[in-house]
Amino acid sequence: MTDGTQNTEAAEQSAGTTSERLKALEAESDIAADYLEELLDIADLDGDIDMDIDGDRAAVSIVGAELNNLVGENGKVLEALQELTRLAVYRETGERSRLMLDVSNYRANRKAELEEVGRKAIEEAKATGTPVRLDPMTPFERKVVHDVVAAAGLTSESEGEEPRRRVVVQPS
Repeated sequence: MTDGTQNTEAAEQSAGTTSERLKALEAESDIAADYLEELLDIADLDGDIDMDIDGDRAAVSIVGAELNNLVGENGKVLEALQELTRLAVYRETGERSRLMLDVSNYRANRKAELEEVGRKAIEEAKATGTPVRLDPMTPFERKVVHDVVAAAGLTSESEGEEPRRRVVVQPS
């Protein structure tokens, strides 16, 4: 076999794996959407469900007027609902899901806020030369901040135990 043939076969195999992964993520979205539609019907709530693939995870959003109860204080109900939805996907597929759920753009708006928190912590760490400890955050929130810090060329780590786990931004 020539190197060209091997490279072609490897590319075809990779494309097949990517296609299979995409199908699996679409299936997760479908299962999650069905579960959430049933939940909305039971709760007698109006909402539209949007499905997407965001990188390497399924993303499902519920949008509608009166959905604040599905978000809860500081997104706590949303976190619980996401875990229940992931369990529904697991029940059907037998595979753990990294599905991300958003309700009324809460996560999208929160992500923008956290990116600003991360930028301010970076500025403070650079200016003072000392680590900056942020308030406790959920895993989703910590990941957003870690990503902002990494993109700025600094390092960060999480410390503490749930639910008091926080990001510490290290100076350069």
